[in-house]
Amino acid sequence: MEHISRSDAEALLKKYNKDPFHLQHAYTVEAVMKWYAKELGYESDEEYWGIVGLLHDIDFELYPEEHCLKAPELLKEGGVSEDIIHAVCSHGYGITVECGITIDVEPVHEMEKVLFAVDELTGLIWAAALMRPSKSTKDMELKSLKKKYKSKGFAAGCSREVIERGADQLGWELDKLLTMTLSAMQAVEDEIQV
Repeated sequence: MEHISRSDAEALLKKYNKDPFHLQHAYTVEAVMKWYAKELGYESDEEYWGIVGLLHDIDFELYPEEHCLKAPELLKEGGVSEDIIHAVCSHGYGITVECGITIDVEPVHEMEKVLFAVDELTGLIWAAALMRPSKSTKDMELKSLKKKYKSKGFAAGCSREVIERGADQLGWELDKLLTMTLSAMQAVEDEIQV
């Protein structure tokens, strides 16, 4: 399938996103999505999964109140195909954004369900890593992550409800999602550049 190139996708991302935090999140989700593509048997689509991860929050920095609503317009202008636009918008499924609209684009493909499930979780794992003396995911154990996950006050902006819905959509136990996403982040940490 023909899709936007990685370099064009990165240029499009940087057109609308300047904040190093947002860029790091985009690169993190891109790398984790590529890891999942390989892990789940979609190796030939690894770059495609990565591009969806890279672009998933394209509208968040400039239009947070219209997150997932403004994205189609920005992506179309950038020449992005409808399938990628659908995937990007589906990571907001069932979430009511600040302007009061609930996103109704449902994740259908396994790739879209993975994006939905890992988006918030990667943020929570990074936050947990930054609390560690090493500032790294590499020496983090699952039990330590689970303790942070269960602490409601920790990384409160990362919705546990969304993460759990993501695991359900994939038909996975929460433990499987936590284990795999932590493994993904440990594997890709060195590749993520801002």
